[in-house]
Amino acid sequence: MTTTRVEAFSDGVIAILITIMVLDLKMPEGAASWAAIRESGLALKLLTYLLSFVMLGIYWNNHHHMFHVTTHVNGKILWANLHLLFWLSLVPFTTAWVGSSHNDKIPTAVYATVFLCAGQAWDILARQIVGLQANNAALMALVSDARKGLISRLLYAAAIGAAFFYPVISDVLMLTVALMWLVPNRRAERTAH
Repeated sequence: MTTTRVEAFSDGVIAILITIMVLDLKMPEGAASWAAIRESGLALKLLTYLLSFVMLGIYWNNHHHMFHVTTHVNGKILWANLHLLFWLSLVPFTTAWVGSSHNDKIPTAVYATVFLCAGQAWDILARQIVGLQANNAALMALVSDARKGLISRLLYAAAIGAAFFYPVISDVLMLTVALMWLVPNRRAERTAH
């Protein structure tokens, strides 16, 4: 099977997830001043939305690069891709929960857990693709360094623990992961063209 339908479906799901997240942002009554926005809790919702938007964008970007060099898929890859999309589909819920709970312990821990599970699902997807196409040089160049993914998952695990003591540290750890991935993978850029 070719990758066309997997890419189109995944693109559509991620686009819907971003749309769902933005629909949760409601302007409070009398929001004509920064003070009103801050007092209403909208500032935290906006910051959480921004982090979630960036993370979904990173997944979309990396998904695009990986499937650009993937020549074909099988049933295992389709299920691994759905597994990834399942975890990503929980991002709007956890984003809204963190944003409306003023960064409480449990919502922050669950938010980090969803991203940890999405990271693990990404690793499973990449392994399934590599297992099917181990002789694909472009793919191997793209996924050969798994350290960044492992470091990300370790930071997410630390963020889960930190959420129960200092949710702000949890936020900083998750932001660190986003910043790590925000820098484009030069191998992906070279491979994609």
